[in-house]
Amino acid sequence: MFTGLPKYKATRPVEFWSTAVPAHWQAVPGIAVIAENKARNTGLAESQVLSLSYGRVIVKPVEKQRGLVPDSYEGYQILEPGDIVIRPTDLQNDQRSIRVGRVRDRGIITSAYIGLRSKHPWTTDYAYHYLAAIDSTKRIYGMGSGLRQQLGWADVKRMPCLVPPVDEQAAIVKYLAHANARIDKAIAAKRRLIALLGERQRAVVRECLGASRWQPWPLGRLGRLGNGSTPSRSEPAYWNGDVPWLNSSVVNRSVVDSADQFVTSRALAECHLPMVPAGSVLIGITGQGKTRGMATVLRIGATINQHLAFLTPDPRRASAEYLAFALAAGYDELRRLSDGSGGTKGALTLADLKSYRVPLPPLEEQAIVLRELSARARETEQTVVRVNREIELLQEFRTRLVSDVVTGQVDVRELAASLPEPSAGMEAVDLSGDMDELDIDEVAEMSEV
Repeated sequence: MFTGLPKYKATRPVEFWSTAVPAHWQAVPGIAVIAENKARNTGLAESQVLSLSYGRVIVKPVEKQRGLVPDSYEGYQILEPGDIVIRPTDLQNDQRSIRVGRVRDRGIITSAYIGLRSKHPWTTDYAYHYLAAIDSTKRIYGMGSGLRQQLGWADVKRMPCLVPPVDEQAAIVKYLAHANARIDKAIAAKRRLIALLGERQRAVVRECLGASRWQPWPLGRLGRLGNGSTPSRSEPAYWNGDVPWLNSSVVNRSVVDSADQFVTSRALAECHLPMVPAGSVLIGITGQGKTRGMATVLRIGATINQHLAFLTPDPRRASAEYLAFALAAGYDELRRLSDGSGGTKGALTLADLKSYRVPLPPLEEQAIVLRELSARARETEQTVVRVNREIELLQEFRTRLVSDVVTGQVDVRELAASLPEPSAGMEAVDLSGDMDELDIDEVAEMSEV
């Protein structure tokens, strides 16, 4: 499905993509194939709030709207299934977010986002894949204007858009549905493996600490606890400084010794961000994903966002490395605690953490326990690092594949004709069936071509 795809014979150059595209494809400005959504929520006709999250336009649960609900949703835009949303703000400071999403439910979203609807000769599905490719290949970051590099309809309507014949668009969409389902299945299998390895490692820690003779201590007596925040992305003076700023994804790492986002000293002062010293423990405290309840050791001085808490231990009582293992042993209990009636659903509060108890041996015995647990965990950690890299390769491969297909670098018409019609929702992660996993060596090799 991925190797040996033929090339188009007749091509012509298109400057926007820095490559040649099929000669029979049109290249037109965006206004010829997409229209700006102008439907406003007049009279509060629609109440279902949508949110762009990790490239998906989802229905925002009512409990998550607390504190963010504007006085009126009158000025929001109404979106229909099939519409496309672009988050156009802060192109200069945030070049990691997925900015394009496809709408699956009718609802409203802030008018700060650009709502789009495809029009003939673009089909809805091809329009989404094309715009998503502009986002994933980072071309979107060269399109903004103004001091803060904000994208607007004026930029989108001038954007060069490729237009294959309608039947060819259908072939491209069909091929990508099958390709994405296969890649999704491979990624899901690897994530299940990581989850199983994590549970095995936690079981080892529980076995070591569970029947201990050591008195349990509340975390609040072992050091200083706190959490962070996110400076406004619309304020350039807060970003691209020299202070590492971490989000909750770092708890997936055994230690944190680097950062890829940075804030300024002004952000520290004005946004009340904590400066967390090296030798602290970071704990994921919010969200329905696996990071809530996970802990890691911080090896650099950094500040953190609101989805993380920190514990800076008193060195006379405990080491960060020991506490990270002890929290790993209690992961399931922390998950239950944060889902219980005693706190906000889907969140650990600082009060929860202050009262949470861990067995605490003397420092010299902590060192002995650490040596044993570290030796037993090393092989698992190496495997997790390898599997995470394989997931990254698959994601990079998907980005390149989609871009190559929607820009005509490969011809999938013949292959698409041999594939069955995709089932509804095939582009969502599909865990059913016995589809073979992708060969990671093949993907790595193709990613280097």
